Amino acid sequence: MRSPFLLGVAIAVATFSGACSGAAAPSPAALSLDGRTFLSTAIEGKLLVPGTRVSLSFNDGSLQANGGCNSMGGAYTIVGDRLVTTQLFMTEMACAEPRMQQDEWLARFLGGVTVTLAGDTLTVDDDSVQVTLLDREVATPDLPIEGTRWVVDGIVSGDAVSSVPPGVTASILILDGNVEIATGCNTGGGAIQVDADALTFGPIALTKMACEPAAMAVEAAVVGTLVGTLGYAIDADVLTLSGGASGLILRGAP
Repeated sequence: MRSPFLLGVAIAVATFSGACSGAAAPSPAALSLDGRTFLSTAIEGKLLVPGTRVSLSFNDGSLQANGGCNSMGGAYTIVGDRLVTTQLFMTEMACAEPRMQQDEWLARFLGGVTVTLAGDTLTVDDDSVQVTLLDREVATPDLPIEGTRWVVDGIVSGDAVSSVPPGVTASILILDGNVEIATGCNTGGGAIQVDADALTFGPIALTKMACEPAAMAVEAAVVGTLVGTLGYAIDADVLTLSGGASGLILRGAP
């Protein structure tokens, strides 16, 4: 259950001559990957940025990947035991430079890897780096919408996703028909109705403290989004709220 927000920024990735001989029928491994998401549990040959992990999602011939900042995706096939991608498209969210570099590494890495699936464990290897991943439903079941403190990780405006400035923390907590809100500056809350795939927010009352500009900008985005009925989807510890041209990406707090 993901909202990719993919932009038309192409990252060229390596292809292999074996993929140029015509369309290949999906191998049994490709069929078994469809509809599944895998999260990294170990990596050999490279150090990931602390607090990040690699995620790979396969669905109807499309691959979506994340290495800790932006999402990337595109068509894929599996020829023999090799993952073949031709182009990956990446979102344009700005992050700290180490995470941006990790995005670039992941895009290159996925252009030339072999894949091995054993039950719920997927191994991806390019002969220099080996990533071991576990089926997301086994590794991290979906967090509940109620009772989880969801911290804002990204702010969606149209096709753009911006990160929350360092030092600013905004969050929501839903309990017993009410929502507690921290905007990054002020706090407050109101009534909320929780349905299977939608949240309906009542009027929100907040304190009136003035803060520095970055925090006020986050507050304006959060308050401007949490109005009326929003669609929502949970993927493990990530909550996506969407309503028209605006939305929020939130992560469950430990």
